[in-house]
Amino acid sequence: MQQLNLPAFDARVKETGGKASIYDPLRRRYVALTPEEWVRQHFVHFLIAFRRYPATLLANEVTLRIGEKTLRADTVLVDKHLRPRMIIEYKAPSVNINERVLQQITAYNTLLHVDCLVVSNGLTHLAWRPAEPGQTPVFLPDIPFYEAL
Repeated sequence: MQQLNLPAFDARVKETGGKASIYDPLRRRYVALTPEEWVRQHFVHFLIAFRRYPATLLANEVTLRIGEKTLRADTVLVDKHLRPRMIIEYKAPSVNINERVLQQITAYNTLLHVDCLVVSNGLTHLAWRPAEPGQTPVFLPDIPFYEAL
């Protein structure tokens, strides 16, 4: 897998039937090792080990429903009262973070109303505080520490 702009960690990778999988500590199981999953596992490790996010407050592949449509937020951080605080959207390193990606995570936020949105392709990471209608979002210089949310 590609080297990312995130700290390396001791990923638990195995191969079964010719297919690689990686252990997801949040879902407590092995999942298919895709380029996007490689980014997710690195980013989650970064949040927990370097930004002090409690693993118990993070969830991967959170199902959201907008009318008849079912969507999945890649990672959601909740507070101690289980209120959503942050949505994180991952893309493979080969995928540019563009307006379409930003619109995707913004759509998720129409349901969750979080304090912070983050997108990462493992090479580029963007974090911002969403704006009220008619206002401009505030982009952050770095991924915030848990305590700063």
